[in-house]
Amino acid sequence: MPKTVLTQIDQYYFHYPSGATIVTSQAGGKANAMAVAWHVAMSHHPPYYLVSISPKRHTHSLVMESGEFVVNFMPQEMGELVAAVAACSGKDVDKFAALRIASCPGSQVAVPVLQEAFASYECRVVSRHTYGDHDLFMGEIVAVQYEPSAFNERLLLDLDKQHPILYMGADYYSSAGPSVYLDREKLFKSARAL
Repeated sequence: MPKTVLTQIDQYYFHYPSGATIVTSQAGGKANAMAVAWHVAMSHHPPYYLVSISPKRHTHSLVMESGEFVVNFMPQEMGELVAAVAACSGKDVDKFAALRIASCPGSQVAVPVLQEAFASYECRVVSRHTYGDHDLFMGEIVAVQYEPSAFNERLLLDLDKQHPILYMGADYYSSAGPSVYLDREKLFKSARAL
């Protein structure tokens, strides 16, 4: 199938969905919540998680000051909250009060954890690097809070019970469908046998 080639690349990140999380931060007695779609696990041992935040964002200054953040993984039914959090700056409004965001204290960090999240990673910053117009904050996961009913016995997200919100770009959201188990080794051996 022929593909379209772009050389003026300004919307490449809209070609695939990304988990729409809410990153929470707190410093100087002020808490904030920010919608973040650019995030990824980086290491099992030690457990590192990376978030990408523009220096223009209020969350950036709070994370720089405190050295802590929480990544909150949100269900599809909280999509309106994710979008509302993305629509305003914490410099101008207390999002927790204005949007009535339910939270509880972190167990290992001084950052709020969202009660509606099906999982939350409490992180302490171990490094920060600037790439282009964003900073990558590498956080060591120091605690995980999760809703047991959202996961199966292997601690994998049960997509029959829980539907994570996905960001498609340009204010479009979706969710994941049912999960499928694919045995990588078996599939590789079958493909090689052909």
